[in-house]
Amino acid sequence: MKTFIKYFSLTVLVSFFISCIEQKSDQENDLLKEKNVLNISKAEDNDFYLPKSTTNEIVRHKFYTLSYNENHEQAEWVAYELKKSQLSYHNYKRPYFDDDPNVETGSASWRNYKDSGYDKGHLCAAGDRRFSFDAFNETFYTSNVSPQLRDFNSGVWNRLEQKTRYWASKYDGVYVVTGGVLSNDLNKIGKEDVSVPKYFYKILLDNSRGEYKTIAFLIPHEESEKPLNMFVVSIDKIEKMTGIDFFPRLPDAIENKLEKSSDYKGWSF
Repeated sequence: MKTFIKYFSLTVLVSFFISCIEQKSDQENDLLKEKNVLNISKAEDNDFYLPKSTTNEIVRHKFYTLSYNENHEQAEWVAYELKKSQLSYHNYKRPYFDDDPNVETGSASWRNYKDSGYDKGHLCAAGDRRFSFDAFNETFYTSNVSPQLRDFNSGVWNRLEQKTRYWASKYDGVYVVTGGVLSNDLNKIGKEDVSVPKYFYKILLDNSRGEYKTIAFLIPHEESEKPLNMFVVSIDKIEKMTGIDFFPRLPDAIENKLEKSSDYKGWSF
């Protein structure tokens, strides 16, 4: 009887240790899978960091992707990666703005902006695509612009574009999502009723050191001399204003943590 009890106890103990080892192995496999998702998905799938489209009209160009909103005649977001190797200052001749042939519903004509008092403000900045003429030229599709006041476009928005290039150089590349906040109460310009956003946003994501960090800006559409860090907000706030889910393919725990934060201490100003 004692032998049986010893044998039974030993069997239970061994089973317990095997269970612990298997549980630890499963946890390690889960972590490994998560790391593989984060490190490999982008290389295998260019859409990994794309936001969701609220309109289901995603337009893919060679050097950026956008979601077009026909009701507002502009992109609700434009997304692209800006690599350090792409930073260039080639002084290409500025081309004419042209309709986007890839927008099925038809992008708004540049004529809507004529005598409107608004610039054709780039979303994917032309300055981010000077590494080749084709890339530069592609930013002049009208699907990639939004009505912007000149003092805003050449002022605080331009400062943010320059800062984005600074971070792309410092962190060896950043992922950029940008656009105007589109709502039903906006003023319109032109015969096609192009909406004039009251706010513009830009969200940056960096994974250069194997750990994700983000920073998001929400800027009123007006001239401003305020420092850029005064416009830092959480991604959650921009999601609530736009209805856009920005990083749906990140693991939930990472996505939730990133999108709640409005901390800019990890970014050098």
